[in-house]
Amino acid sequence: MHETETALPGPEVLRRARAFFTERVPHHAAFLEQEGPAFATFRGQGGEELAIAVWPADRGTRVRASSLFFDQAIGRFFSTLPAPDHPASAAPTAAPATPRAGGRETAS
Repeated sequence: MHETETALPGPEVLRRARAFFTERVPHHAAFLEQEGPAFATFRGQGGEELAIAVWPADRGTRVRASSLFFDQAIGRFFSTLPAPDHPASAAPTAAPATPRAGGRETAS
């Protein structure tokens, strides 16, 4: 089981998964078998199954993938998804207070 979070909406993750697993895994392509608004299942040439599910998260979309054969390809696919926005990357609105000698606080 593999899981990650991305800034993309769920339908875009599933669209990219369809393209990735049918076109970018040359010797072990997987073909779409079933899909719904929040999942897609693929079938490989030897009958191997790959399932991907998406659902909303606090900072974007959670993505979970499960397979017995496509672990490396899942890792490659996850690496193509943009990370969610991190609060640490936002500009601070005010400088944090830091203690000074004598116990008084001052803004840095």
